[in-house]
Parts: sequence; C-alpha cells; structure tokens
Amino acid sequence: MAVFRIERFTPLPAAEAWRRVTDWEAHAGPVPMTSVTVPTGLPTRVGTVFVARTGLGPFGFDDPMEVVRWTPPVAGRAGICRLEKRGRVVLGRASIDVRPTGEGSHVVWVEELRVRLLPGWGDPLLSGAGRQVFGRVLDALLEGS
Repeated sequence: MAVFRIERFTPLPAAEAWRRVTDWEAHAGPVPMTSVTVPTGLPTRVGTVFVARTGLGPFGFDDPMEVVRWTPPVAGRAGICRLEKRGRVVLGRASIDVRPTGEGSHVVWVEELRVRLLPGWGDPLLSGAGRQVFGRVLDALLEGS
C-alpha cells in the first residue's frame, strides 16, 4: 500500500480552510483530465459519495469515495474528514484534518492507496506521485478564492 502525508500551514481560519479542502468538485481543477461529481448531492455529510473521473473520453477510470467521518471544525476544535475509496481500480482511505492555529490553520492530508494490478514495488513511485499531485491540489484549494 502506498502511503503519503501532506501538510500545509495557511493564514486562513480553520472554517474557511475546511470549506475549501472539502469542496470536492474543486479538487478536479488542478488535475489534468479529471472531473469530480457528487452523485449523492450536497451538503457533505457521512454517507456522501463523490467520484473523481480521470481519463479522456471512454478511456479512464472512476475513483469513488465515501465520507465515513465528517466533523467540521468549530470553536477551536479540529475538523476531521475520513474517506473510504471504493473503486475497482483505486482502493484505500484518506483523511483530511484542519486544525486551528494562532495564525490561521494547519491542514494535514494523509492517503493510503492501493491500485489494483500495481505490484508492491510500485508503491514508492505511487507515493511520490501522490505527494506531487495532491500537494498541488491542496495548494490550489488553499490559495484559491
């Protein structure tokens, strides 16, 4: 299983950082050839499912994810979101934590991924690529408006 962790500090208040990093459709913006849909609808809650579709035309794959924990930040308490990846290609879990700090907030994103048919020796490559791609996504979300 490939595992990676990304951390960012932002001047944004925790509630705003949370709103941005849990805007599922916005996750597709910085990722080429990817779209995100939320078939269960908004607002997000436990049980919400969203699907990242990566590919070109009929060639690609879906990465469906389900929210299994949803605790937005309030009154100085951290926000915690846990996702389960339920696809045929990508499996695993992700967590997004947003902690208030004196200067804004601290965002921690952890992914544990397994890609079907990818041998274990490919996990370090997948972790490195994940850090790059998801780091770019996180930066774009926190810097966007």
